[in-house]
Amino acid sequence: MYLPPQFAAQDPAIARDLMRAHPFASLVSTDDDGFPFVTPLPLHLVEEDGGLTLLGHVARPNPHARYLRRQSAALVVFQGPQAYMTPRVYPDLTRVPTWSYLAVHARVQVSFIEAFQDKDRLIKHLIHDHDPAYDAQWRSLPEDYQHKMMGGIHAFELRVSELQCKVKLNQHRPESHAAMLAAYEAGNENERALAGWMRRLGLTGSPA
Repeated sequence: MYLPPQFAAQDPAIARDLMRAHPFASLVSTDDDGFPFVTPLPLHLVEEDGGLTLLGHVARPNPHARYLRRQSAALVVFQGPQAYMTPRVYPDLTRVPTWSYLAVHARVQVSFIEAFQDKDRLIKHLIHDHDPAYDAQWRSLPEDYQHKMMGGIHAFELRVSELQCKVKLNQHRPESHAAMLAAYEAGNENERALAGWMRRLGLTGSPA
C-alpha cells in the first residue's frame, strides 16, 4: 500500500494489537483469470519463534482454496478504526478534509491443514477468541458431527513474510492534534477509538 514515512508505524506491537483487535480481515489472491479474489474471514494471530502466523478457514465450496493451492502467496488486509477528519481542526483555513485510519497489510505464504486434530486446534483458537463460553458445547458435540463439520472446511496457516502498518493520524501536523483529539473523543465509536490511538502515540497537542 501507499505508505508515506510519516504514517509508517515503527513499533511492531501496533500491527499485532490491530490484528488482534480487528481480526475480521480480507484474504486476497487471484482467481483463474488473474483477477483479485477476496474472502472476508476471522483470523487468529499466533506469535512463535520470532514470527507471525494467522490461522483461518473457508467453506469447502469456496473456490479460494483452489486458488491458494495453485498460488500460495497472498495478501491479508486488516482495517482498524477509521473516520473523517474535518479541516476545522487546523488553526488556519487553507486546508482540506481528509480521512484518518489504521490498517495492516500482511504478505503471507499459505499452507493447508488437513488432520482433524490440527483443524480442531484451529477452531478452538477461534472459539476462545470470540466465544469462550461455547468451548464446552463444542467439545460435547458427537464425534461424528465434529468430523462432518471439519470435512466442510479448508483450514490453513498463513505465515507472515512481510508486514506493513499504516497509522494515518495527521502525525506531521501537530498544530491540529489538540482540536482533532477533542473532536474524536466526542464522536462515534470509530472516532473514540482513533482518539485512543492518538493518546497512545502521544498525539495530544500538549507541550512535551
